[in-house]
Amino acid sequence: MKNILIIGGILLLLLGGSYYAFRQYTKSFSPETEAVFNQEGLKIRVDYCQPAQKGRQIFGDSLQALVPYGKVWRTGANEATKITFNRDVVFAGKPLKAGVYTLWSIPGRQQWQVVINSETGQWGTQYDAGQDVFRASVNSREMPQNQELFEVSFWPAAGGTDMVLHWAKTAVSVPIRTP
Repeated sequence: MKNILIIGGILLLLLGGSYYAFRQYTKSFSPETEAVFNQEGLKIRVDYCQPAQKGRQIFGDSLQALVPYGKVWRTGANEATKITFNRDVVFAGKPLKAGVYTLWSIPGRQQWQVVINSETGQWGTQYDAGQDVFRASVNSREMPQNQELFEVSFWPAAGGTDMVLHWAKTAVSVPIRTP
């Protein structure tokens, strides 16, 4: 019995170590980062991983597109992108309570759906639409400059900020306002 417990413990340590090593390995290709907005009492934090373009077609209808139009995307790489609000906001025109959520998106040629989901802590391929708080439409635009690494940034605006998602030559601006 003692040998079974020792072997089980060793296997558990090996599995845990392998899982940790896999996560570190994937983050070496898509580094972990954050985007933070903190003005006038509104604090927003986005924790995400930055995939690189590496000469690939990012968005599109073709089979070669890394992020196909019309399909749910984790809005980054690795784990699902986490977004935290310290107070209630109006996110892309919809009311949202303060809290921690995951941010998903469904890219389109001219318009995206941004998705706020209540499930957190999952790997980015484990999307559960049943946990969606809401979906909202925002316009996308083509940018003149190419963005090699996927980036989330904030641009201050009256009554809040615009969260900008930019990768390759595509940018999406999501208005976030205080009620």
